[in-house]
Amino acid sequence: MMTFEHDAFDPEALVPGYHEPVLPEGEPDAATIAASETRTRRWSSNERERLKYGSNMHKQMMCRMFEETFNPYRPSVLKWPTLDEAALHRITSLPIWDIAVQTEGKARLRMAAYARTITDPEMRNALAQNAWEENRHKEVLSKMVQHYGIPLVPEPPYEYPKDPEWAYLVTGYSECIDSFFAFGLFKVAHDSGLFPPELIDTFEPVMQEECRHILLFANWVAWHRRNLNLLQRIAFEWKVFRVWWFLGMERMELAKSLDGDGNEHAQDNNFTVTGAQSMTEQDLSVAELMATCVSENDRRFAGYDQRLLRPTTMPFLVKCALPVLRFFERRKQKK
Repeated sequence: MMTFEHDAFDPEALVPGYHEPVLPEGEPDAATIAASETRTRRWSSNERERLKYGSNMHKQMMCRMFEETFNPYRPSVLKWPTLDEAALHRITSLPIWDIAVQTEGKARLRMAAYARTITDPEMRNALAQNAWEENRHKEVLSKMVQHYGIPLVPEPPYEYPKDPEWAYLVTGYSECIDSFFAFGLFKVAHDSGLFPPELIDTFEPVMQEECRHILLFANWVAWHRRNLNLLQRIAFEWKVFRVWWFLGMERMELAKSLDGDGNEHAQDNNFTVTGAQSMTEQDLSVAELMATCVSENDRRFAGYDQRLLRPTTMPFLVKCALPVLRFFERRKQKK
């Protein structure tokens, strides 16, 4: 089995025919960055005919969206703000950095491995670009923890997946789940004022890039399943079911990790609820947090062509749960 050290990742070598984007040299001005970020958040196809999912038009639309919304400037251009002692403590005490860095390390390799298996050149290039962007996210996180002196456990070697499709599905659906809650947490952190606005602004393009990633994934799933024969479709749906089961079991357990001193401690994979109070001084209820996740998820996807499919599972489940959560919270307040 092939393994890769944490800093060894070459998508051009892994994916035949893929070429990394040529990034602009020098530091762009504020107007150039603003225009690029607007282009990243808003995209619509010139095609006006009705979209048939699984068609060649569907494939071209999702690939064009991903290509034309690419942001070449940020998060490449990063300026880490100086933090006061309180803000630095809040950042360094968040129990997420080991998992975050290693998750991006796994994601980049898994996406590149699956892209390598795809025969369609447009789709292969889009997924390889997705892998390249995941690697850029990892570099952003690595530079941030280094700049602020956040201790991390040494990264393990990353293993090339035995089943690239399984690995890609696990990564894709994981991002759909995690990004949904991350959008809400990021909004809470933004509104709380506990973190410097400059730091929030630095990570904002990364959050929107994750939105593009799961938009591509949701449409790839629809396009892929529509182009399978009956037996292939049955096998694929069984694999998707097993992926969801695997992810459900994973998030119900506590992940064991090591802190920077080598001491074993528990990290909650479902950081959303348990860590929300670290983002704000307000007494934030579970229902309020979930409602924020729904509204932020809708806001981030609003700028893209409405014919492109959005991830629906987590928004649907949370919307169904919200009335129940609000009911029990009202009862609790009356006591």
